[in-house]
Amino acid sequence: MATKKIQDAVTVYSTDDGKMCAACGKPVAKCVCRRKKATPNATIPKADGIVRVGRATAGRKGKGVTVITGVPLEAEALQKLAKQLKQQCGAGGAVKGGSIEIQGDHRDVLVETLKQQGYTVKRSGG
Repeated sequence: MATKKIQDAVTVYSTDDGKMCAACGKPVAKCVCRRKKATPNATIPKADGIVRVGRATAGRKGKGVTVITGVPLEAEALQKLAKQLKQQCGAGGAVKGGSIEIQGDHRDVLVETLKQQGYTVKRSGG
C-alpha cells in the first residue's frame, strides 16, 4: 500500500493565535467564513402570521416541552421573548431553529400571554 503525500496541509491550531479556521486559515476570532454562515439565520423566518403553541416529547426521553413556532421576530427579539415567557412559566427552555422550547406543559399560560401581546395564537397538536 502506497503512502499518500499530504498536498494541502491546513493549520488547525497556532500557539500564537489559538484555533484556526480550516476554510480560510485565519484565527477563529477573525474568521470571515463563520460570519457569512450566521447571517441568514438572523433574518425573520417566513410564516403565515399565526403563532402555534404545541407540545412535543420526541427525542427527549418522554419529557414534554412546549414548542412555540411562527413568531415573526429576529433572533435577538426572539431570545428576549423566550426569556420573558420562561420567567412567566417559571421554567427553563431554549431557542432552537427559530422556535421557542419551554420545559413542561405550559400551553394554556403561553397562549393567553401571547394573545395579550397582540399575536394571533393557535394551539397545535393534541
